[in-house]
Amino acid sequence: MPVFSFIPARAHDLGGFSVRRALPTVQRRLVGPFIFWDHMGPVHLEPGHGMDVRPHPHIDLATVTYLFEGEIVHKDSLGSDQAIQPGDVNWMTAGRGIVHSERTGAERRKSGSSVHGIQSWVALPTELEESEPAFQHVAGKSLPEVGLPGARLRVIAGTAFGVASPVSVLSPLFYVEARLDAGAELPLPDEYAERAAYVVEGAIECDARRVETATMAVAEGGGPATLRALEPSRVMLLGGAPMGKRYIWWNFVSSSEERIERAKREWKERAYPRVPGDDVEFIPLPE
Repeated sequence: MPVFSFIPARAHDLGGFSVRRALPTVQRRLVGPFIFWDHMGPVHLEPGHGMDVRPHPHIDLATVTYLFEGEIVHKDSLGSDQAIQPGDVNWMTAGRGIVHSERTGAERRKSGSSVHGIQSWVALPTELEESEPAFQHVAGKSLPEVGLPGARLRVIAGTAFGVASPVSVLSPLFYVEARLDAGAELPLPDEYAERAAYVVEGAIECDARRVETATMAVAEGGGPATLRALEPSRVMLLGGAPMGKRYIWWNFVSSSEERIERAKREWKERAYPRVPGDDVEFIPLPE
């Protein structure tokens, strides 16, 4: 039976937009390939205001955006221009380098809106880190769902509970949204070496401990592990095969420190491609 470690998400301000970050930490750098985990919101944006993450670069990772509420418009240097709605998946493979922005669309900015969701980063296998950049959007209606006693599951990416998501992934992983009734019990998939659960709403019990909202519970070791909802809860399940050592600096993730140094130089020199339709502003390299 595994024991659990517990990671409370830490508040971060992204220029007026608050997130709670559970990965990476000194305690835990990755869970499977998941190296970054931001819980966005819930936040209400007043009319005339919106989310504005200006164009910025990534290398050697995939970004995964999944919303519970609201809308974010994604644009990238491949020419993608995609509004993501609750239940959809935006999976962007940075590979050798991509630039993207995330903003509130014009109509929602005018009327005001709410945003609530998870943005995570997935490290790529070493041999695929420098692959061609790619973007895929999968509508929520295309994601497989599984019903268990007291639990409704949606497999966002990878394979779990006997079904596979249509999202193309580059390493063995699972990413699942679970809606649990009070008292429901749910096993973590046991076919993966590294596994965790993150409480978005509600509270669960695992390893005889109460786990509150905005906390990640990480299973340390293999074997059966079961979560129990103490109240109606929304929980994200995540994990996969171990990825090996990865370095992270700002928006760059790589197995090579030298590759990150090159990425820094190239962004500072504005050597990356621009984002069509959003090529005026950009986030400068942190000093």
